[in-house]
Amino acid sequence: MAISHEHHIREELQESVDRLDRRIAGWMRRNGPLLARVALAIVFIWFGLLKPLGKSVANDLVTRTVYWVDPAWFVPLLGWWEVAIGVCMLIRPLLRLAILLLFLQMPGTFLPLVLLPQVCFVSVPFVPTLEGQYIIKNLVLIAAAIVVGGTVREKSQRPSGSF
Repeated sequence: MAISHEHHIREELQESVDRLDRRIAGWMRRNGPLLARVALAIVFIWFGLLKPLGKSVANDLVTRTVYWVDPAWFVPLLGWWEVAIGVCMLIRPLLRLAILLLFLQMPGTFLPLVLLPQVCFVSVPFVPTLEGQYIIKNLVLIAAAIVVGGTVREKSQRPSGSF
């Protein structure tokens, strides 16, 4: 009799956990793409603005990587490009443009891994420096952009705003 009662309690607990799990997963499915868009916008606008202001810690890395281009105009242009990506992420009708700009820019972000391995790795290719980690994390930005890109054909679920 005690075993049956304990089994019943375990089943009820499992059902409660399962219901909670479904609710949490549903919330993530519904809100994840919007949160990814906003997070991408924040990162691109913030980091982008630092470049033309001369405050980005990445300016030196960009200058050393794209050494054949004058950094006086290239670094600010890259920064404003990133700001454009972020702003377009915030305006739903411009999502396709945001994704296009992001995917045109991203290959260049990986160039230091090839052109400056001594800067990006303590031990090539498995132990990245802080700069290397900064670059490799762009894989997460690409994945988030793919999630956001998967929503471009959906109608906005927020009728009063551009999100």
